[in-house]
Amino acid sequence: MDDGLHILVIEDNPALRAGMATLLEARGHRVAFAADGRSGLQMALAEPPDVLVLDLTLPGMDGLRVCSHLREQADRHIPILMLTARDTLADKLVGFQAGADDYLVKPFAGEELLARCLALAHRHGRRDGHVLRVGSLGIDRRSGTVHRGEQPIELPQTAYRLLVLLAEAWPRTVTRSELIRRLWGDEAPPSDPLRSHLYLLRQGLDKPFDRPMLKTVHEVGFRLEADA
Repeated sequence: MDDGLHILVIEDNPALRAGMATLLEARGHRVAFAADGRSGLQMALAEPPDVLVLDLTLPGMDGLRVCSHLREQADRHIPILMLTARDTLADKLVGFQAGADDYLVKPFAGEELLARCLALAHRHGRRDGHVLRVGSLGIDRRSGTVHRGEQPIELPQTAYRLLVLLAEAWPRTVTRSELIRRLWGDEAPPSDPLRSHLYLLRQGLDKPFDRPMLKTVHEVGFRLEADA
């Protein structure tokens, strides 16, 4: 694999698109562009990029909706860097809750955009191919096996899928509603469908070890915490 990233930029400002194209392509990255939310979502689902640079304010479908739909429909975690002119904490929290991994406020320096794209690609395991790594945890998506350090971990199917979703999103907190949508779509079991699967995941992932990795974020959801 070469060192260049595949970056999809969804941005409706032609001048800003041109500037990002010049910067990113000069550094050896392959860049695709969409000028509206709907076509950008279709492109991201058809050919998932290493990083998605997503403007918050878009015609047709805004960035928050694109982000939410992508998290529901994509079969892998696509790192999302959200661009916005809104710089309040409340605005950022809304973006993170929709599934953004990072936030960049306009106007921004091109070098910062580049650095954040590289950091997101590295954080989400592009270099490891089919292996997800969080601290000592390794998940081989090709074989379906899980190790924490040298110790193998056996998990039931749904608990394994839950762990993969959390590892793909790491270090982001994933909401209960997003996990339920990703695991069951419109056919979620009644009552609290996550409870038993979270229990089984904790039994395999955390109980045999001194330091737990699965964290509950009160009134938000769940995330993994690296142990090394």
